[in-house]
Amino acid sequence: MTTASGDSPAGSVVAHIRARMPALTTRGRRIGQTILDNPLDVIHLTVTDLAQRTETSVATVVRFCQDVGLRGFADLKIRLAAETIPAERGLHEDVVVGDPTATILTKVLASTATAVTAAADTVSAASFTRAVDLLRSARQLLCIGVGTSGPLAQDAGYRFRTAGLPAEAPYDPHVQHVAARLLGPDAVLLCFSHTGQTRESLGSVRAARDAGAATIAITSFFNSPLTELVDVALVAGSRETDFRVEAITSRIAHIAVLDALYVAVFLSDIDRSRTAQQLSADALTEHRI
Repeated sequence: MTTASGDSPAGSVVAHIRARMPALTTRGRRIGQTILDNPLDVIHLTVTDLAQRTETSVATVVRFCQDVGLRGFADLKIRLAAETIPAERGLHEDVVVGDPTATILTKVLASTATAVTAAADTVSAASFTRAVDLLRSARQLLCIGVGTSGPLAQDAGYRFRTAGLPAEAPYDPHVQHVAARLLGPDAVLLCFSHTGQTRESLGSVRAARDAGAATIAITSFFNSPLTELVDVALVAGSRETDFRVEAITSRIAHIAVLDALYVAVFLSDIDRSRTAQQLSADALTEHRI
């Protein structure tokens, strides 16, 4: 149930959930009690994780959030983070108030380097090989991403095009959805999503699957609606704070995985790649003085 004004609840979301508990269903109370018992822990869960922990479903968790006046699970996590975590940790978990600027630089760069290195442990070698095989043989490639994942999809489309793959990367989510529905069995959709919970991206992945296309995701969490949907999930999780609104370090880890995919696909058909690379270089010379 939403608030009287129809907006998200004002004040403490924990207090609001506690007040709403008697009016919730049995499953809703189970979800609410889990949140109340350990709100800090919930911040680091995906919607799928919370559903599994409470022995409910993703739909039930989303419905719970709406019943307590929230827009969805992401809204819940952001509000819990704002209440339970110091503001500076929302910027970066290693940085504390009073750190000299040089120390901030060192900590952020060290954390980013760790995230990229850790990607080697979270990305399955078998999944990576399968993704390369799918991309190498694709007759059509659609790269998608929403919000801050959008630029990664744009970069992927450009990179694979210069390796000779017929790739496109429309920026508008509606155009992505239409393009996904128009794919065929010989096509591949490559999706970028940090949380794996973005409604627009999930809709495009479903459309691609319905069209018979193969689907690949580069994401940060093993358990999410996205990893349950795609054929291949490349999980490049970072230690970066899960509750950050825009996870910058995770994007860097995703770029590193994209770079590895590009190199592997490039080398898998070197003649095609070299031809496309030369044509790309010829075109770029026209834009330089």
